[in-house]
Amino acid sequence: MSTNRNTLAEGKYLGLYYRDNWEFTERPNSNGVVGILPITDDGKIVLIEQYRIPTQSTVIEIPAGLVGDEPEHAHESLEATAQRELLEETGYRAAKITPLISSPTSAGMTSEITHLYAATKLTREHQGGGIEGENITVHHIKKEELSSWLANKKQEGHSIDFKIHACLYLAEQCGILNS
Repeated sequence: MSTNRNTLAEGKYLGLYYRDNWEFTERPNSNGVVGILPITDDGKIVLIEQYRIPTQSTVIEIPAGLVGDEPEHAHESLEATAQRELLEETGYRAAKITPLISSPTSAGMTSEITHLYAATKLTREHQGGGIEGENITVHHIKKEELSSWLANKKQEGHSIDFKIHACLYLAEQCGILNS
């Protein structure tokens, strides 16, 4: 295993590197990403919707964010980042954050690790919507209506982030989300 990383290009948010004849990306300002599946006390799933420039589409996704991407959050724990991103994007604070899985985001493309959580015992503090520069819409969907709701959003032209399905499966397997 080689440790020599050579820089091809580096921007504010992404770097392109190569090692052992393999090109890959890393985030120069972050050491991971968290994703959160918020579940309300009445069993609704909280998802967000936002336009994503790389895909040139509006994406339905779980709240998520980068770990340590800003100087004031440089030494923040994964759980603290999950709490912060949940509050910023959805307006909810969770009394309980449960780890679901940590996994490579796209092992052939990036060294980034995604850490997925379930958030329960939620308290609404504000309407959400993200921080300055973000335009996030918050959705509350009954679990039994989620499949058809996502199918409708896809038919409307939205992209659906696969992490929704991974979190739902893992939350059910852990007994957090009853079938």
